Amino acid sequence: MTFPHRQPKDRPGSGRKAVGLIRSLLLLVLVCVATAHAAADTPSGEKILLDLEKSELKFGFIKLTDCAPIVIAKEKGFFEDEGLQVEVIAQPNWKTLLDNVINGNLDGAHMLSGQPIAATIGFGTKAHVITAYTMDLNGNGITVSNSIWEQMQENDPDLDTPTPVHPISAEALQPIVEDKLAAGEKLQMGMVFPVSTHNYEIRYWLAASGIHPGMYTKSDIGGRTDADVELSVTPPPMMPKVLEAGNIQGYCVGEPWNQQAVKMGIGVPVTTNYDVWKNNPEKVFGVSNKWAEENPNTHLAVVKALIRAGKWLDETDADGNLVNREEAARILSRPDYVGADYDVIKNSMTGYFYFQKSDKRAMPDFNVFFKYHCTYPWYSDGVWFLTQMRRWGQITEPKPASWYHETAKKVYKPETYLKAAEMLIEEGYLAHDDVPFGTDGYKPPTSDFIDGIEYDGRKPIEYLNAHKIGNKDPMSLAHSE
Repeated sequence: MTFPHRQPKDRPGSGRKAVGLIRSLLLLVLVCVATAHAAADTPSGEKILLDLEKSELKFGFIKLTDCAPIVIAKEKGFFEDEGLQVEVIAQPNWKTLLDNVINGNLDGAHMLSGQPIAATIGFGTKAHVITAYTMDLNGNGITVSNSIWEQMQENDPDLDTPTPVHPISAEALQPIVEDKLAAGEKLQMGMVFPVSTHNYEIRYWLAASGIHPGMYTKSDIGGRTDADVELSVTPPPMMPKVLEAGNIQGYCVGEPWNQQAVKMGIGVPVTTNYDVWKNNPEKVFGVSNKWAEENPNTHLAVVKALIRAGKWLDETDADGNLVNREEAARILSRPDYVGADYDVIKNSMTGYFYFQKSDKRAMPDFNVFFKYHCTYPWYSDGVWFLTQMRRWGQITEPKPASWYHETAKKVYKPETYLKAAEMLIEEGYLAHDDVPFGTDGYKPPTSDFIDGIEYDGRKPIEYLNAHKIGNKDPMSLAHSE
């Protein structure tokens, strides 16, 4: 068993002055290098260094702005502060990313929240994958083609304005879906992966207006049984091109690929996931359970660096303005990271969102990387994803409520997060109030969904059965042990 140690204080003797001088010079250099660290990230305590099992790491990501905590932890030196040398490597798609974490080609990765859960329960690839850090809240949008938007405006004249009232439901889309079905066709829409938040969000948005997005079955792994629309997988950076080519008529994706459609003049974002579910969990940092067991101190060090990155990203001035997001947008715009234009990334990252070129709106919580205790790995987040997997048939058989809670606890690891946070508090990087100490891991019930249905993570069966479209399970399972 290895233990953390602290950097030694100056000892009395002839070398003390020399050591003090060297430290003073180093401090002066750090102050002069403007990009070294944000002032708000200056420690007030002793640095706790961990005895790392592995110091050279490779992390994967997909080209989306919510990879930011990993990128910022590297570029601002937070990984390096923990003794880690990290290589950050773009992956072509979510499946390859997950496979590379499982087979050891990557030590960890920016993951869809549903990926560690699905892998652990054996939907798709079977492997025990865990997370001790949630990377962000919100960050997605649902975009439709210009043609579909024009038809939606015809169906609902209230939408035919440069600044329509939000949130926009899928009600104006329903007649379009019905006309296509009558003609023997289906509206084609894209999402990024079967267990992605995007898949569940677009399904939720459609179903809330009575449009059936389709069911997964043992024989239908595409999830198209009984579907009124056809959902297909498209990698995030390809969404605008596929929309422009006419292969799909709409999609749900993270930024900057909704704003890119606006810039290209090919589509209109009709809603964001903030309106589908206010402050919903989006991505997590995932590692294999085997890797975490073999590298517990390294895992702690990584989580420490990511927590600091999230706080840096959400740092505000006295007036509540985000002070580091423009710098983050410039870093993310580099071709080795997201590779989209700075101006496109800057929109949502600095708290604004274009629904149309005529409709720029302040959305300060479109991307949340630290506040609202968002980086804590909440069990209730995991339970929500499990309810969606069951609702749409990816979990093929009914499960008791106890199974939902047990499965969430296999995947979400708040104990690791809390250890890392305690060290950061001792070092002076965090305040005690920054961390939800004493929680049981379940957020309070919320009705902040587009259909107003309340979600209580402690009651998965009741929540599942509250929806008109999708699987229903016996209420006897709600209290089964």
